[in-house]
Amino acid sequence: MAAKATTISVPGPDGEREVRISSPDRVLWPELGFTKLDLAEYIKAVGPAFVAANGDRPLSLQRFPEGIDGEQFFSKNPPKGAPAYVRDVMVVYPSARSHPQLVIDEPAAAVWAVQMNTVVFHPWPSRAGNSDNPDQLRIDLDPQPGTDFDDAVPAALALREVLSEAGLDAFVKTSGNRGLHVFAPIEPVREFQDVRHAVIAAARELERRMPQQVTTSWWKEERGEKVFVDFNQANRDRTMAGAYSPRALAHAPVSTPVTWDELESVDPTAFTVLTVPERLASVGDPWAAMYEEPGAIDVLLQWWQRDLDAGLGELPFPPDYPKMPGEPPRVQPSRRRME
Repeated sequence: MAAKATTISVPGPDGEREVRISSPDRVLWPELGFTKLDLAEYIKAVGPAFVAANGDRPLSLQRFPEGIDGEQFFSKNPPKGAPAYVRDVMVVYPSARSHPQLVIDEPAAAVWAVQMNTVVFHPWPSRAGNSDNPDQLRIDLDPQPGTDFDDAVPAALALREVLSEAGLDAFVKTSGNRGLHVFAPIEPVREFQDVRHAVIAAARELERRMPQQVTTSWWKEERGEKVFVDFNQANRDRTMAGAYSPRALAHAPVSTPVTWDELESVDPTAFTVLTVPERLASVGDPWAAMYEEPGAIDVLLQWWQRDLDAGLGELPFPPDYPKMPGEPPRVQPSRRRME
């Protein structure tokens, strides 16, 4: 008979914490036979780097009570029964409604989230103490059908140059799927709309330099076989899988920070819950120094204004957003032409 519960000892700020894991033998990734307890041990192994990347931020949990092939749901409300070392913070959503979201400050809090059947962790780009002002500029490079990870790599390298010209130091990680996530630490003095516009400015500049490889077209019918620069990931309450977070795919990949020097040679499928702890122990965390010199988005906002003056306006927002100032019609171009 499978064990009903066990405990895992996790280092904390004041000694070891004992975190209870119910149904530890529940298989989350059937292809690997990787269990709930295995996932808790994975989070413990990468704990310090995981917290450095995802801690002190409003966090959404992608939870899978029966494993990755079963039902799933996103949990923005802090789950009931949180221990004293797990906190929450009040945030404002695009609807202007306020609500608390979970915040983790230590590895034990992330392990407890695993106990609550969390597989994927989605942190905000802002800190818990200043959730309205992002301290990360995030750009999601999403290969469209007909393209793959190898197409995202040159786009990421070119994007690094674009951001460097704007005075920003870029960092990169695999998405855990086919894409890449490029981050730049920024001073938390601008609100989400400004950061979104900075991302759009960088995306448009990248598209100008790689028009055959990169697109900023929001509508899928217009993207073609290119890498889509997903500017809407910069919006309030839009998140992506955090660094060192597993993904709910059959081989249990992990969204993994890499160095720019190794980017062209990495195989993203090799970064899994089975391999990343050893990689982290041997090569260290490529994002360890991310916040030493945060930059400003002033140059990118100048580019945004330049493009506005040239006739390039606002781009579409996510469909669940309220109608935003200057936004074009939320109608597919083909349907708009028919009408």
